[in-house]
Amino acid sequence: MKWNLRLAAANRGIWKASELQRLLRDHGLVISAGKMSGLWSGQPHSIKLDDLDIICSVLDCGPEELLLRDSSVTAPGTVPAGDVATAVGDERRPVVRPRPPSGRTLPPE
Repeated sequence: MKWNLRLAAANRGIWKASELQRLLRDHGLVISAGKMSGLWSGQPHSIKLDDLDIICSVLDCGPEELLLRDSSVTAPGTVPAGDVATAVGDERRPVVRPRPPSGRTLPPE
């Protein structure tokens, strides 16, 4: 996921983190300057759903505008391109790559 707070705020005429911080405080969400800086200019590692709800309320937007899907991430259960081999018919199967034994030597030939 990509965090899109700064652009969402700019679309509503909020250009400074301190201005958004004040608006959030007016709605009951007190955020420290350090955390606000991380939300404004970075990619937060986590955010509480209650905080996300208040941010959405202040910006009059939905979470889908703040959290954008990252297209470079593959969905669970899918095989990345290049790791698929054509099998019998049109069925596609993952390429099997043997792993070297860890901590063991190979037997003599």
